[in-house]
Amino acid sequence: MTVTTPEDKKLMAPRRLTSLLDPGSLEFVAVQTEGIGAVSATGTINGREVVAFANDPSFQGGALGGAEGQVIVDAYALAMAKQCPIIGIWHSGGARLQEGIQSLKAFGDIFRVMTHASGKIPQVSVVLGPAAGGGAYGPALTDIVILGPEGRVFVTGPEVVRSVTGEDVDMLRLGGPEPHGRRSGVVHVVSETEEQAILDTRNIADLLGNKGSLNVAAVTDIDLGAFMPESASRAYDVHPIVDSILDPGTGIELHPRWAPNLITALGRFGGQSVGLIANNPLRLGGCLDSTSAEKGARFVRMCDAFGIPLLVIVDVPGYLPGVGQEWDGVVRRGAKLLHAFAECVVPRITCVTRKSYGGAYIAMNSRSLGATHVMAWKDAEVAVMGPVAAIRILHRRRLAEVPPENKDAVEKELAEEHKITAGGLAKCMELGAVDEIVEPSTTRSSLARALAAAALPDGTFARGNHGNIPL
Repeated sequence: MTVTTPEDKKLMAPRRLTSLLDPGSLEFVAVQTEGIGAVSATGTINGREVVAFANDPSFQGGALGGAEGQVIVDAYALAMAKQCPIIGIWHSGGARLQEGIQSLKAFGDIFRVMTHASGKIPQVSVVLGPAAGGGAYGPALTDIVILGPEGRVFVTGPEVVRSVTGEDVDMLRLGGPEPHGRRSGVVHVVSETEEQAILDTRNIADLLGNKGSLNVAAVTDIDLGAFMPESASRAYDVHPIVDSILDPGTGIELHPRWAPNLITALGRFGGQSVGLIANNPLRLGGCLDSTSAEKGARFVRMCDAFGIPLLVIVDVPGYLPGVGQEWDGVVRRGAKLLHAFAECVVPRITCVTRKSYGGAYIAMNSRSLGATHVMAWKDAEVAVMGPVAAIRILHRRRLAEVPPENKDAVEKELAEEHKITAGGLAKCMELGAVDEIVEPSTTRSSLARALAAAALPDGTFARGNHGNIPL
């Protein structure tokens, strides 16, 4: 068992910044001095400049007062001036009680500069200890939140909860990986060790701050159809397809346990940073629901704000029906996804692999919402609903008169007729809803060509002009 001494804690903030930044690149801006519980520095990650700050847990548990607030506000001013990513290492017990309202003012100042920086420079938070009170809202206002094994995020601590509500809860259950990685969606990435949390932070900051450039020739084809089940009605895990589209070893899934029916991942594609969104039929059949719509909207806005193009892989049967969904705000939260895609200016390429039905067809970056390019596999179905469901509504009286032993055969015949009359992909091409039909084995190169065609003359991509958090 490793015992952390007070002297170890005193060195923790500088040591964490040193481990975060490239060897030899760290230059302190605000150094650790007696009575000030925050440190800031400049340095590089994979050769690209960043600004970083860290709370000092050795001084009153990293509680934040006026001096610490100024360190962070100054760090933001420097990052904005340099137009580079800023990274916060959070380990704070919240407001410093001895300073009273001054400590609350310090948090307010931090929240203001974070909001002004939103969508202008990448903001990444890594929580390596308690982040309480105002210290919880700091990370929540940033683009990406990584939680280390000792990280805990909560507005009110266990003792206050116990005294006010009578609930007996500890910090782990209140603000650890389970509540925030799976239930609340506050945390994007949960890391098993502090070292892994630092590595995840470096990788994400690199993807956001060092976007690279697209090399179409470097994108080789893989038969993505090999990852699909033989039966068109069988569920499957879309992760192998996502991993195969992105350059090997570059993908980082965000919110893997929160709303897992929709995958959101950052990675590289032909060397270019991209955001990838995919329905996952293994969870809820790939349906969209209120939570996944909100998850997708936040991700789309982040990528748009930083000029990171989007690849959208669609296999969606519709929105999840039910009273629970309506009460959970599927209309309000689903509208966020529509808004995010419709306002998006960054290139976004859609590929329909198996099906895209109903309102979810529109929401998953349809041409009518302004998708840059829409392609579909040759057997994909794009429709209001599946053919069997459609004919059960259109021909319900006729089907009611069919003997039970013949019903399956009649439904199959009517469904095939409906496919022809509805038009299928041919009708979609005629209407401009689908631009191209591609083979699963040539999807990667097709995506690369479509993305390259959408680049600006200098090889970069347009970016939106908005903050990251959708209201």
